[in-house]
Amino acid sequence: MQLFSTYESNAFLEIAISALKKKGIKQEDIFAVPLDNRTEERRVFDSLHRSDGTSLVDIGMALATAFSVVGASIGFKLAWGPIYWGLISAFIGFVLGFAIRLITELVLKKKKRVLRGKHSEIILIIDCKETQAELIENILWNHFALGVAKVN
Repeated sequence: MQLFSTYESNAFLEIAISALKKKGIKQEDIFAVPLDNRTEERRVFDSLHRSDGTSLVDIGMALATAFSVVGASIGFKLAWGPIYWGLISAFIGFVLGFAIRLITELVLKKKKRVLRGKHSEIILIIDCKETQAELIENILWNHFALGVAKVN
């Protein structure tokens, strides 16, 4: 039977391996594999198949609505009338809001676009007998494994 667990690279992994050795698991039956984490930058613009959940048009739509109301109100006194000035000011509001959101995503939130939360950095694979599986699983969970799986 094999047990798989994922860990962050920290002292708990080393303590877990030491505890497994004390319980009679041989060094040859413990295998640690480091993972390569994402190195490419996150994309600002989403594709059809991938989305990060942030919208670039939300502020643009709000400003377009506000600007179009104000532009239509002022347009009653101007030469082209309220419809044209409402559309023109809606476009200006949308472009301004989109630019604000794009600048905040590219400049201010650049550091926050990395992966959030805990990252699995190492996979620990342990070969053992079926009678030892429950003990090993408890040891792994007690030493803060991010996930544990058993395979017969």
